[in-house]
This record gives sequence, C-alpha cells and structure tokens, in this order.
Amino acid sequence: MSFAVGLVAVVVFALLAPALQLMARARSWSLGPVTLLAIAAVVSHGLGVTLGIFVIPQFQYWDAASVFGFCVMAYVFAFGAVYKSVSLDILLSLVERPGRRAPLSEIAERQVPDLFRGRIGNLVDGGLVEPVNSNFVATAAGRTMAGQVGRLRRAFGIGDTSLYDFSD
Repeated sequence: MSFAVGLVAVVVFALLAPALQLMARARSWSLGPVTLLAIAAVVSHGLGVTLGIFVIPQFQYWDAASVFGFCVMAYVFAFGAVYKSVSLDILLSLVERPGRRAPLSEIAERQVPDLFRGRIGNLVDGGLVEPVNSNFVATAAGRTMAGQVGRLRRAFGIGDTSLYDFSD
C-alpha cells in the first residue's frame, strides 16, 4: 500500500506541475519553471506522506518515497530535455513551415539569433551578465556560477561539449 501512496503522490505532481506552469504564465509570476517544479514536488510529496500516515497503519515511508522520487526525476529529466532546447525550437519551426523545410541560411540568420537573444535576456534577468555599451559582461554572480558549473562539469567528466562550436 505504501507504493500506492507513492503513485498517488506522483499523479498529484503530474497534475500540479503543469497547472502551476500554466498559472505562472497566465498571471505573469516571476517564479521560474524549475522553481515551480520544485514547489509541485514538495507539495505533492507532503500530501502523499500525509495521506500515507493517516490512511495506512503500517505506512512505509521509503517505499512511497522511492516510487515518488523515481517518477518525479523521470518527469524532471523529460522536462529539462524539452525546456528551451534550441535544437527542438529549430525542429518545431521546420515542421510548422510549408514544405517542412528552410534553408540553413534562413535558420542561422533569423531563428538562431532570436533564440540566443532570449537566452542572453535570461542571463541579464538572472543578474549573471549585464550589458555594457555593445558588449555583455559577466557579473560577480555570473563569474561565481561559471566557476561552479566548470567544477561540476569536471566532476561529472563532461568537459567541453562544443555545443555551439561553429568553427567548421
């Protein structure tokens, strides 16, 4: 039964997470999508644990938590794979076009700059970079985060992904 409680909490999370995302967009909340996922996870986990404590006499927390944790992490990984993906934005744009195609020059000259402007806007809004004349400069917070990300990349063995290396 404790596993079932974990599944109930997963269902609550799967309903609450997109509902919070929709409400945030409709009401122009300043909370980011990842923060909303965290809120949905904490609330749904808390409700699941509360349900388990009051309904199941021999509630096994770790049984419920393992099911909940696994399913929520799968959701978060899937969310992260499609959230602000440059590659998927290009693909979706191609699929929506007549003939489902576009020349590389049009993608590079029109769509990619808009995507990168959106990303630099996120960095500015997050206080990680600031515009100075016609350049962008990393703030102290940005330099700190870059150092932390660099250490994490080395710790995970990621190295340089060359994601945006257009030297060829």
